[in-house]
Amino acid sequence: MNVVLGIDGGGTRTRASIVAGEKVLAHAEGGSIKRLRVGAEAAEKHLRELLKEVYALAGVSGVRAASVGVASATMPGVTEWIQAVFNDFGVERSEVVGDEVIALDAAFHGGPGILQIAGTGSNTIGRAADGSRESAGGWSSRLGDEGSGYWIGVNSLRRALHAYDREEPTQILKRVGEIWNTPTIDDLINIGDATPGPDFAALAPAIYELAQAGDPVAVEVLRQAAADLVEFVLLVRSKLRRKHGIAGEVPVAWTGGVIEKMTTVREAFFAGLKAAAPTMPVAQESVVSLEGAVWRAKRLADAAQ
Repeated sequence: MNVVLGIDGGGTRTRASIVAGEKVLAHAEGGSIKRLRVGAEAAEKHLRELLKEVYALAGVSGVRAASVGVASATMPGVTEWIQAVFNDFGVERSEVVGDEVIALDAAFHGGPGILQIAGTGSNTIGRAADGSRESAGGWSSRLGDEGSGYWIGVNSLRRALHAYDREEPTQILKRVGEIWNTPTIDDLINIGDATPGPDFAALAPAIYELAQAGDPVAVEVLRQAAADLVEFVLLVRSKLRRKHGIAGEVPVAWTGGVIEKMTTVREAFFAGLKAAAPTMPVAQESVVSLEGAVWRAKRLADAAQ
């Protein structure tokens, strides 16, 4: 029986599972392995610590195959450094793919569908029956990622500053000042405009709390986040229909803390899709991306036999 390893390298944390057949031998979580977020040294340290832990829990010294999904997988050097670490841990066969790939396969097991990712970053990917892919958004935290936790954090501050100029009510600047320990608005600006910048995505839970309390700026930011996520799904749906001849509806799945944890965003996301495409099947539960990595690792192991 093949023993395989699946890894989901998210922007905030990394999850790993070792599986034999249908039995999960071990599961562990660690820090981010995304180099752009934590740096090359920390990323490798986190991966090695995670593998050491999950191997010990599973009682193994190697695996037949491993699949890891991580953002920026196509950037130069990313595959090489991860596979170099795998070599030290007895991984016989491995692949490094984008985090959207393992999420797609968690949802659709190689089949057609549209996946909306809305976590620290955001991306929308659709796949046709022949494997062709279409996408929308996902153009990085600085250039896009609308509807993501990062987008919510930075745009809440931008709109709160506009409200401050207009002398309109919002508690966002006060709340962020408490989080960042910035007693004056000048201090807050200096932190927000620093290089490297602060973790704007970490502000998203506080913005959600303010929205729940009725803060008008926070409410509007979350409304726009949901509207952007709906628009991306519909855009990918249109591309799949126009370019790949799909006549019927394409199922939609989703993953990420923005939709999963922010009830108002999730409800607005569902309502927007229902209004635009009443017969479109939309998953009610979040995709577990790690399951896609395990599924891919099993196929990789089988292909080697």
